[in-house]
Amino acid sequence: MSKVRVNLAMENDQRQRLCNQFSLEHDGSSAFTLAYDNKALGLTHSLRPKMTPVLVDFVGGAQAHRRKFGGGRGQAIAKAVGLKKGATPSVIDGTAGLGRDSFVLASLGCFVTMVERHPVVAALLSDGLMRAIEDPEIGVWVEQRLRLVVQSTTDFLLSQPSADVVYLDPMYPHRAKSAQVKKEMAIFQDLVGADTDADLLLASAKAVAAKRVVVKRPDYAEPMANCPPSTQILTKKNRFDLYVRN
Repeated sequence: MSKVRVNLAMENDQRQRLCNQFSLEHDGSSAFTLAYDNKALGLTHSLRPKMTPVLVDFVGGAQAHRRKFGGGRGQAIAKAVGLKKGATPSVIDGTAGLGRDSFVLASLGCFVTMVERHPVVAALLSDGLMRAIEDPEIGVWVEQRLRLVVQSTTDFLLSQPSADVVYLDPMYPHRAKSAQVKKEMAIFQDLVGADTDADLLLASAKAVAAKRVVVKRPDYAEPMANCPPSTQILTKKNRFDLYVRN
């Protein structure tokens, strides 16, 4: 795989570590910059100077609030993956991104494998995961229940004999007006480009999932690969399409 060129605005040892671990190449002229601020790795874009850095924070902010007050196993994503009394499925999150849904599922007891193919996104995710593991409140179970694989999801699924649930949330053009969504979707679209091969994941996911495939979609989006789901769980802005094994 060819290396991704990005401006690594940091100490030489940090730069070398990221280059070696994530197939990155330092390019001081890149529009994308990875830099550390308060020990957290963040991503910025030179053409979007007013944006705060995009980073992964499992310890504080919105993730901490959702972990404590988000509704536990009663929330839609928990129902979607089949979390219930006596049932805590293992999950492959094939489109990990910033890891928010993976973290929620892990906080509810699931063992989650996060798969992310883009080296810059994977670097952000790995940094957030390491900081979470160091946290005295959540570190123990984060280390036990969350792991990161930096690989093409299709290739990873081909190597897996089985998993209870495969969870997919591929990028889709958003209409949401939330500033947070706009910030992250804008910079991710600039960085990653169109997710043109997303529909190909469904068949691979179905081959691996022992119990179900769950696809998160905006409420206005067509089903993945135009394949009707077995059933759906609806929320205010999104839905979960469930492909349940009989």
